[in-house]
Amino acid sequence: MSDAPSTDRGQVSERAASSAAFSPLYQQIKGLLLQSLDRGDWKPGEAIPSELELAARFQVSQGTVRKAIDELAAENLLLRRQGKGTFVATHHEAKVRFRFLRLTSDDGKQVVSGSRILDCRRGKAPSDIAALLELRGADVAINIRRLLSFDQVPTILDDIWLPAAVFRGLTADALASYKGPLYAWFESEFGVSMLRADEKIRAVNAATEPAELLNVEPGSALLKVERVSYTYGDRPMEVRRGLYVTERFHYRNSLN
Repeated sequence: MSDAPSTDRGQVSERAASSAAFSPLYQQIKGLLLQSLDRGDWKPGEAIPSELELAARFQVSQGTVRKAIDELAAENLLLRRQGKGTFVATHHEAKVRFRFLRLTSDDGKQVVSGSRILDCRRGKAPSDIAALLELRGADVAINIRRLLSFDQVPTILDDIWLPAAVFRGLTADALASYKGPLYAWFESEFGVSMLRADEKIRAVNAATEPAELLNVEPGSALLKVERVSYTYGDRPMEVRRGLYVTERFHYRNSLN
C-alpha cells in the first residue's frame, strides 16, 4: 500500500475501471465490498473490518466507505450493531429471515410454524424452471415439495427448485432432519446466501390435490406466489412456487 498522497477517485478508479469507470466512488467501493462478500472473505454473521481499516485498504476517505456500507445495510446485506461494528447479514437472524416470509396473521399474533417434507428428488427441471435458474440442457435440479403449517393448520404448499450442482449433498434425509429455516440451512451448509427475490402473485382456485393437502375445498381461493431468489452477482439460486391459504392471514409488503 502506497503512502503517497493521492485523491480518492484517482486511486480507486484503476481498480474498478473495467466495471464501473464512471460510477460514483462510493459505488466502486460498494462493488469491491460485494466482491469480498461473494468470495466469502467475511462469512455470514462475522464482523467486517472497521470503516477506518477499509478506508486504509482502499485508500479512500472514511466517509466514502461509510456511504458504501450504508447502502449495503439498507439492502440488508450488512447489519450495523451499535457499539459493536458491522456484520455480514445472516438468515439465522430474525431480522433477515422474516424479510422473505410475508404472510402475516390477521390478528398480528405470533404463530407456531411447522414443516413437513412431502417429496425431494433430483432430475431434469421443467423448461420454464430451467430458464429461471439459468440451467443448461444437461444440468440437474433438485425439487422439494413441503407443507408449512401455522398453529398446526396447513397454510402453505411449496414447490421448490434448486440447481443440484450448487446444492450437492442435499438429500431427503438431510432435509427431513433439519428443523430450522431453509435459507439459514442453505447458508450454513451450502454457502449460499439468498439476498433478494422477485415475486409474482396471483389469485387461483385450488385444484383437487393441493386442496386435500391444505385441507380446503376444491375450488377455494388461494394465493399463488412465484419467487425467484438470487445470491451475489444476481445469480438465481431458487425458484419457489407456493399456494397460500389466506383465511386467517394476509400477504404484507412494504413499499419504499
